[in-house]
Amino acid sequence: MHKEIKTVSFEEAAKVIKSGDRVHLHSVALAPHKFIEAMCDRGRKGEICDVTLQHLHTEGPAPYADPEFEGVFNLESLFVGANVRKQTQAGYADYIPVFLSETQKMIRQGILNVNVAVVQVSTPDKHGYVSLGTSIDCSLAAVETADTVVAIINKNVPRAFGDAMIPMSMCDVFCEDNSPLVEHGSAPLSDIEIAIGKNVAGIIPDGACLQMGIGGIPNAVLAQLGNHKNLGIHTEMFADGLLPLVESGVVNGMNKKLDKGKIVASFLMGTKDLYDFVDDNPGVLMMDVGYTNGVEIIRQNPKVCAINSALSIDITGQVCADSIGTKHYSGVGGQIDFTRGAAASEGGVPIIAMPSVTGKGISKIAPTLLQGSGVVTTRNNMHWFATEYGCVNLYGKTLQQRAKAIISVAHPNYREELDQAAFERFGSHYHFVSKLSK
Repeated sequence: MHKEIKTVSFEEAAKVIKSGDRVHLHSVALAPHKFIEAMCDRGRKGEICDVTLQHLHTEGPAPYADPEFEGVFNLESLFVGANVRKQTQAGYADYIPVFLSETQKMIRQGILNVNVAVVQVSTPDKHGYVSLGTSIDCSLAAVETADTVVAIINKNVPRAFGDAMIPMSMCDVFCEDNSPLVEHGSAPLSDIEIAIGKNVAGIIPDGACLQMGIGGIPNAVLAQLGNHKNLGIHTEMFADGLLPLVESGVVNGMNKKLDKGKIVASFLMGTKDLYDFVDDNPGVLMMDVGYTNGVEIIRQNPKVCAINSALSIDITGQVCADSIGTKHYSGVGGQIDFTRGAAASEGGVPIIAMPSVTGKGISKIAPTLLQGSGVVTTRNNMHWFATEYGCVNLYGKTLQQRAKAIISVAHPNYREELDQAAFERFGSHYHFVSKLSK
């Protein structure tokens, strides 16, 4: 059903990049590292300059963001991962503020005009299709619109369904790489994460449709859902913590109205067990991020429970999730997409969950956000807020009532000074409100 593929070396493939091009790199576990090495070699030799690179979070080294490539590569991240955080904070790389749902829109509308898209794909099937595997996100949009598509065939890329499947005819240059996908194992849960998981699980109803990410808090929540029933998944991503719930039948998608019985996601990050689970699994749909994160799509399922985290929150409910003061840390991601989608869902539960203090014991709940911090979730979008000390619902509460509620789940060592700050901000009536709340 398809012609024999002629593959070229990564050195040859990297020659498709011209000075002044914008290049899209595949994300997360599918970052094309051998192509990146060849591209950087061309940069070191002075063969190309003024090349703009774009990608979402990637795992593994990102040498193109280092100071040595200033003037050669200009990174414009759509989400700042740990591998480019230091360079971004130093100004050698930059970030485009954007809702995750709209990353594909920027590409498809030509706001981010892609000259070269570089993706890893599965082994072709007998019908001439390959799969984008564990990362569809906005990379499908890049493949659809790029002048040239470089496809790296890798037998370790899962044959995932949904929007992941594309015909080989969409690709122009082929390379081959049998490197295993980058894995991301789960660290043991801390006592704080376990406490948060229990608190959040307590407000998730049976029949809920879950959105969650990777890390200690999502894993802690999932670990507490073993006695729930008929849970569904419509999320931007999931990790290994979901697998036990699928195996036990807790997650079956039977209460979903959209994609009933299916697990829907846009990208994955985990271990080989997770990648094997997705491979050739018709129960998993890997979809374009415009679909997974579209508010009008999310809201169609009932009881959407969106679980997201934050770096800090002020006593009125303003959430910072992308920066520490003026230092950029991550990105907007899908937090607002799913917070709004869950809020619009029948019986939906939007949740922001985080530890009450940092690893150094500093309160993450503050009278005001640190100067320069970005507000990702506005106080207008806030519903449930959770720490290891409990969950509070801020929706419909006044500023003073919110302050009282948020302070009630702060670390006990900081409650008195936060209460004093609230009194200084709101005046004597705040104490009257406090009495009424008891």
